[in-house]
Amino acid sequence: QVQLQESGPGLVKTSQTLSLTCTVSGGSLTTSTSAWHWLRQPPGKKLEWVGVIAYDGSTYYSPTLKSRTSISRDTSKNQFSLQLSHVTPEDTAVYYCARSDELRLGAIDTSLYDDWGQGTQVTVSS
Repeated sequence: QVQLQESGPGLVKTSQTLSLTCTVSGGSLTTSTSAWHWLRQPPGKKLEWVGVIAYDGSTYYSPTLKSRTSISRDTSKNQFSLQLSHVTPEDTAVYYCARSDELRLGAIDTSLYDDWGQGTQVTVSS
């Protein structure tokens, strides 16, 4: 079974860049057709898809976050990362990394993902 673990600062100041890393074990970022996602859930709100990096390194982002989002990977460490710039308190959320066997864009149905990290709380202070 593939395991994912998020890491990064739990507190970020307004206008700074949020940076999170997902470390993968039991699987490879380059496994054919696999896709590696970031999602988030703000307090009291629905799950929101942030973006994805596919097995071939291609990236796709939520249209509403695209201008501020970057997802990258380090295949030597089997890690992928999220950077969200110019954060505001509205970016406060539990951030999750997740894997799907095939590329899906924008899905918020949790059953469409095969493995999840436990999630990490990120609070943006004003």
